[in-house]
Amino acid sequence: MVLDQMDFKQKAEEKKMSMSKNIARLAVTAGLTAALSFGGVMAPVTMAFAADPVGSTVTFDDPVYQETTTYKGIQIFTANVNGSTVTDIQWAGSSQTEKDAIRDAVVSAIDEAVKAEDATKSYSSQNAQDAAEWLNDHAGTTATTKVANGHVLNVIAKKLNAESFSGTWKTTSKDDKALSGLTAGYWLFLTNSVTEDSNTSSEDVFTSPVYAVVDGKTNKVVTPKKSVPTVDKKILSAKGDKELDASDSHVGQAVTYNLYGTIADNYDTYGTYFYQFSDQLSKGLTLETGFTATLYADKDLAQADIEHTHGINVTSSFTPHSNPADADGNVMTTWTCTNLKQVVDVKPGSCIVISYKAKINGKATVGENSGNSNTVTLEYSNNPMTTDHGTTVPDEVESYTYGLKLNKVDLGTEKALPNAKFTIKVKTAADTGLQGKYVQLNGDLGNDAYEFETGDDGAITVKGLGAGTYTVEETDAPENYDKVASFDFTIKSKSENEASGENSNAEKYVLSAPSGQVIIGTPDDVTGDNKLEAENGTTTNADGTFNITVGDTKQVGLPLTGLNGVTFTWIAGGAVLCIGVAHLIRSRKQAEESEQE
Repeated sequence: MVLDQMDFKQKAEEKKMSMSKNIARLAVTAGLTAALSFGGVMAPVTMAFAADPVGSTVTFDDPVYQETTTYKGIQIFTANVNGSTVTDIQWAGSSQTEKDAIRDAVVSAIDEAVKAEDATKSYSSQNAQDAAEWLNDHAGTTATTKVANGHVLNVIAKKLNAESFSGTWKTTSKDDKALSGLTAGYWLFLTNSVTEDSNTSSEDVFTSPVYAVVDGKTNKVVTPKKSVPTVDKKILSAKGDKELDASDSHVGQAVTYNLYGTIADNYDTYGTYFYQFSDQLSKGLTLETGFTATLYADKDLAQADIEHTHGINVTSSFTPHSNPADADGNVMTTWTCTNLKQVVDVKPGSCIVISYKAKINGKATVGENSGNSNTVTLEYSNNPMTTDHGTTVPDEVESYTYGLKLNKVDLGTEKALPNAKFTIKVKTAADTGLQGKYVQLNGDLGNDAYEFETGDDGAITVKGLGAGTYTVEETDAPENYDKVASFDFTIKSKSENEASGENSNAEKYVLSAPSGQVIIGTPDDVTGDNKLEAENGTTTNADGTFNITVGDTKQVGLPLTGLNGVTFTWIAGGAVLCIGVAHLIRSRKQAEESEQE
């Protein structure tokens, strides 16, 4: 009995252990099954996130204005996008109100386009699939499509841009130029804001609307379809054969200035287009009446036609206006076209040239180191959705004029000599029409010779000379002084030298004159050597005039004990001799008469 009980207990224990082992096996199997099952689910999910992220990211590639421009996007249609196949198209929007607003904007834009094509027809379908198909058939929508102002998609953009949606628009920031989490469908991208670029001092333009199909999985880079207008200013050389960034001219000499303005590539996006040149002349320049405006297909063609005679004359489309001079004497002049769209031949990439003349006046800054500035900017429409304007980087040119201080001194003592008279005549100049003319008191040129006379300081000063070669003639020397022989001096053109690549430190003034008697600069005050040598650093004065010093030789007279005394003695002796001879002849004649008696 006891044995049977023990056998029963042993069998019970074995059965218990067997059941435990079975449970353990089941647990392991279940665990493995669960693990395999979990892994089988998660692996595809993980792979799905790696291959198919939640939403696409659209990045805007704008290398010039990357730091100053932001963008925004709005979804027009939701859809399933699989490669080139788009299905299940629905109206987008974060609420029914927004869906209705998007629908109304699209439907009304399509209706306008249909009626513009045929006034007897209309469009009224509210179905998203129908609208998307119509746009695909008529609007030419591609992955990224740029459209013109009257295009149906641009009309949609304007209508939606006027709406104030709370959550539908996605925007970039200054620090993040990407729109993330974009779901599949049709999207519209616009410029959100622009600011002035600190590196260029130019304000960006708003991009043309860009429409893109987004699949909600892959990322996309969008390059804004735009270009910023530019403006350049040039001066026509005196020969009329090239354009320069600086000119040299006489007071009163008319100089031609050319302003080159380009048209943005997204010009067709605009319904109206404001376009204005603003040119500021310094107090040393006087604007002449009259101007011309000439249109070219591009800037290269404009600059190739240096006299601007082969383009399309659009002068009547621009209105000139000059403001009163400011406190510094600067005068701002504008040439304005309020709507360039009315000029038929203007296209994206076109170039408009404003040509006008100005003269150096008596208020001009003199010298090679300080020109008379002339600055232009271009103001233009920069947002097809609004009437906002942008402004280009300023472009500046310089107009130079020069001054001469002619110093007259005693060659021996190097002291100033008053009452010397000189004329200054143009010998050679880039503008051959100036050759042979005489410099006048105010620096202007005339046909009649003007005599400059040295004052008590022994100097004459004339300002307003242009580059070229001049002949100086001393017409009358101070009393008891000999006149110096005529001589030439040359003012080398700063602009021409720099245009030819000559070193900026190259000699600007060249003299062809008697050595030691005429110098560039002022004397070194070493007297008694009967020779002039210039002191270092005296070529140019603080007022911009450069120095030429002329030394005259004094006529030396002899005292009575010298040559003059000898001359007087000979005269007196001759007179006495004549008297003696006459007396002798008369005495002999009287003697002969006495003998005859």
